[in-house]
Amino acid sequence: MDPLSDVLSLLKPRSYVSGGFDVGGGLSVQFARHEGIKCYAVVSGEGWLSVEGVPDAVRLTTGDCFLLPHGRPFRLATDLTAPPIDALTILATARRNGGVVSINGGGDCFIAGGHFALSGDHAGVLLGVLPPIVHIRNESDKAAIRWSLDRMRQELREPQPGGFLVAQYLAYMMLVQALRLHLAEGRGGVGWLFALADKQMSAAINAMHDDPAHRWTLQELAERAGMSRSTFALKFKETVGASPMEYLTRWRMLLAGDRLTNSSDPISVIALSLGYESESAFSTAFKRVMGCSPRQYGRGRGADSRSEGEASADLSPSPRLRGEGRGEGRGDWPLRNSPSPSSGASRHLLPASGEKGLS
Repeated sequence: MDPLSDVLSLLKPRSYVSGGFDVGGGLSVQFARHEGIKCYAVVSGEGWLSVEGVPDAVRLTTGDCFLLPHGRPFRLATDLTAPPIDALTILATARRNGGVVSINGGGDCFIAGGHFALSGDHAGVLLGVLPPIVHIRNESDKAAIRWSLDRMRQELREPQPGGFLVAQYLAYMMLVQALRLHLAEGRGGVGWLFALADKQMSAAINAMHDDPAHRWTLQELAERAGMSRSTFALKFKETVGASPMEYLTRWRMLLAGDRLTNSSDPISVIALSLGYESESAFSTAFKRVMGCSPRQYGRGRGADSRSEGEASADLSPSPRLRGEGRGEGRGDWPLRNSPSPSSGASRHLLPASGEKGLS
């Protein structure tokens, strides 16, 4: 798989809510803080999006798609001057038509999408490199998701057998497409996701993801990127926020953590599959990156094995990796506490069943 698919597979996103709002008249709806990612698109009409901590409201027009990856409270409005009404209050009293909640008769603004829970143990791998709002608004980009929008509108408004599952998959397509388009915009930033937009850096990252067990050297990766070793090392650090070897080690440990949590493979087998000839060397690297030994991690099913002061690794660079503090040789990264994944979670990109409606 490609790196973005690899990361999404690791995080196991599940669309447990998919549906739409059809609003009529001037209205402002307030949504509380949430976990995971919300991915919405404006099927028809116009409105406004206001997110806590973002100074200006964002104008939304037909075809716009947006992601809310940080879980901040937000407001959707057709009239910013209208007093906000809590979303739960609206949902409790509004009329429903299949997967669509109709408010004030609808007709002025129709927004559809999904809410994705990240059941993997390392949500920061993806969420940490995204801004508070990912807004897709270019006309050429809108065309790329128009088919998904039209199909979702039909599935939500004209319920058919299996329609809820189809709507979930369409929401999933919108999520991946929005991430692709955000990546293609090339607005810059530091992190693995932004590096994928650079052909040279992407070639090296793809090589590491394709064969994480290989004994990659800086020279080999530089050759994959078509660069000299010194130039490659400098550009990789500037683009990703970590050295190539630091990135490779952390990706290996994320894969190891997933297998310790979701498989019965012994540590020795996992170590060998990730390029470590001895269990001891693997355990040392794992503890340095993940904050606990592999046995503790597996016994505690991931995050549960760590104390409140410990946390999980991700692929996001910390200020220390940009020269602010401790030496770069240690490769210290921000480690975030995150909820333990549910037992037996699938490794595939399959949405789980859940309730209808947008929340």
